[in-house]
Amino acid sequence: MGQVSLRGIRKTYDRKEVIQGIDLEVEKGEFLVFVGPSGCGKSTTLRMIAGLESITAGDLLIDDVRANDLRPSDRGAAMVFQSYALYPHMTVAENMGFALKMAGTSKAERKEQVGRTAEILRITDLLDRYPKELSGGQRQRVAIGRAIVRKPKVFLFDEPLSNLDAALRVNMRIELSRLHKELGTTMIYVTHDQVEAMTMGDRIAVFNAGKIEQIGGPMELYRRPANEFVAGFIGSPRMNFIDRPQEVGARGPHQDLWQQLAPGAAGDTRRVGIRPEHLDVTTTEEGVQATVELVEQLGDSIMVHVRVDGLANLVIAKVASGDRQIAAGQTVGLKSDSPKSALAFDSKGLLLKAA
Repeated sequence: MGQVSLRGIRKTYDRKEVIQGIDLEVEKGEFLVFVGPSGCGKSTTLRMIAGLESITAGDLLIDDVRANDLRPSDRGAAMVFQSYALYPHMTVAENMGFALKMAGTSKAERKEQVGRTAEILRITDLLDRYPKELSGGQRQRVAIGRAIVRKPKVFLFDEPLSNLDAALRVNMRIELSRLHKELGTTMIYVTHDQVEAMTMGDRIAVFNAGKIEQIGGPMELYRRPANEFVAGFIGSPRMNFIDRPQEVGARGPHQDLWQQLAPGAAGDTRRVGIRPEHLDVTTTEEGVQATVELVEQLGDSIMVHVRVDGLANLVIAKVASGDRQIAAGQTVGLKSDSPKSALAFDSKGLLLKAA
């Protein structure tokens, strides 16, 4: 159980269509991530699945049952919010068992289900505490536990880790992935953080301006993005984009870089993209000559931001640190590890093929 189908789903506010006809199949037991920038419609779509937003047009099916007009409590979905939403006057155990209490579950059964869930989440020692006595990560575990005790068909997560610090977010990503494997329940997870999406999702749906640009596995989106938006959004740091020079045959750093990245580019190629990790910099005259604007030392690697004459935007190369001595103002050579690393896009921003 736990299959979710969205068929032509639309949402309109004050005559403005914010969700523009979404078709999506979420398989039983899948961990699907909705990712995209703020305002793209991912949270609105999640809230429509939960029943917290009405659906203007289209059909929502949960296990082949049309759920458009079902109450949230009748849909078999449990939602975990960014804000935790715990009752401050209740203990952890009372917060987790509250929905069961409202459903008329006996006290003994509530205690058993809450205790079993606490073991799964490793918070048994916190059951008698109040929310104010918990850390952010502990509160989020309680919020997740409150959802688990309901035994839903589908878990819905709306940016649940955004209030946590960086180290705790990493730990909670691991915990949520472990929880998914242990429970085997369908999970739909909303985030604006593409690192979370890449590391957690079985599949990722990339949202943009009320529609889904592409759905696929993490490495599929990384290696074969459908268009420039997906290519630029997936991957950190973001992909470099190089516009086709007006005079391809002329000589200059811009033309030299284009020729290096897209030596046999078709005439309809208007832009090529290459990821920073596929570029290298040398301190010799080898490669396209560029000027270093900024160096970011990351320990195991270096982000080198360089300016290439003829290009408006800086180009970023991610290189192994090693013994390199690279400084701002230095002239370096820029080269790709292989022309096959570049992707070609047409005038509409759609992927053509490897450049």
